[in-house]
Amino acid sequence: MTSVRFPDGTTVPALGQGTWHMGERGSDRRREADALRLGLDLGLTLIDTAEMYAEGGAEEVVAEAIAGRRDQAFLVSKVYPHNASRTKLPRALDASLRRLRVETLDLYLLHWRGSVPLAETVEAMERAKADGKILRWGVSNLDVDELEELGPALKDCATDQVLWNLEARGVEFDLLPFCAKHRMPVMAYSPVGQGGALLRHRALAEIAERHGATPAQVALAFVLAKPGVIAIPKAADPQHLRDNAKARDLKLTQQDFRGLDAAFPPPKRKRSLAML
Repeated sequence: MTSVRFPDGTTVPALGQGTWHMGERGSDRRREADALRLGLDLGLTLIDTAEMYAEGGAEEVVAEAIAGRRDQAFLVSKVYPHNASRTKLPRALDASLRRLRVETLDLYLLHWRGSVPLAETVEAMERAKADGKILRWGVSNLDVDELEELGPALKDCATDQVLWNLEARGVEFDLLPFCAKHRMPVMAYSPVGQGGALLRHRALAEIAERHGATPAQVALAFVLAKPGVIAIPKAADPQHLRDNAKARDLKLTQQDFRGLDAAFPPPKRKRSLAML
């Protein structure tokens, strides 16, 4: 499996697992935890979650999934912008650690930009790192100009997690090149889109048919083909999860990329950063 390297030298698989919408219904939690465990079995060891997801419910699902297997998982969680101050971030982090039933996060992200100054959030992140509660920190949904605001702290920012898929390619214009220049991995959330419209597109169906694959695998293979990118699709169905894992073996051709570019044109100018 292709790996991605963080600035400190730590490597993770390029295909991980997302948990958005997990933990929202108690009756689904066992099935969701089982899916995450299957993902670990398949080598999808990076698990991304957030205090926002089901107001902590997703973190509780992750806790169930990694029980007895903490050493196999690379755990990522995110803090609400209104909790990203020097006084509130420590409390929010402690609450996430309790729900996850762990002592340390591998990566802690600012979920999106809020009213708290970035410098204050960085200060709180660095304090949490010094205290051993997180191993590294990063951001989510920040554009190039906001990353530049980090100044010298940019070298300590482990990643920027953003919306990137065939329907939302704006980051390709300047954000992906900027992060590559600074050797900062990008985490792509919703890499197969939302709502299913992307996966019903004829272009994906035609490429999938040529490869004996599924449209979702084509969409994932497109993202995974970019160096330094970690894709974190969410899957709670075992077959869906196995299909995602098989996308690692799908190698798109130049003909495939030309077809995707024709159907989903890459950006020719700067666009506002898309968010979900």
